[in-house]
Amino acid sequence: MALVAFTLSTTAGADEALAQKSGCFACHRVDSKLVGPAFKEVAAKYRGDAGALDRLTAKVKGGSKRGEPLVWGTMAMPPSPAPEADVRKVVEWVLTLQ
Repeated sequence: MALVAFTLSTTAGADEALAQKSGCFACHRVDSKLVGPAFKEVAAKYRGDAGALDRLTAKVKGGSKRGEPLVWGTMAMPPSPAPEADVRKVVEWVLTLQ
C-alpha cells in the first residue's frame, strides 16, 4: 500500500513539474485564481464528467477560439505548444486535485 501511495505521489509531482515546465503556471495556480482559474476550480467544475479529459486536453492544446464564449472570465487562453501527450498528463493531474 505504501508503494502505491509513493508511486501516485511521485507521478503527481512529475505531472505538476510538467505543468511548470510547460508554462501553465504563468497563468494558473493550484489553489488561487491568477490570470486563469485555479486548477482546483477546474477540477471541481469537471468532477464526474466522463468526457472532461478529452475535452480539456483539446481545449488546452487548441486554446480559446475566436467567437466562442469564454468559460472562466474575460481572458482567452492561448494554445499550448506542448506535445498533446504532455498536455493530457497535465490535465489528468489537474482533474485529480481536490
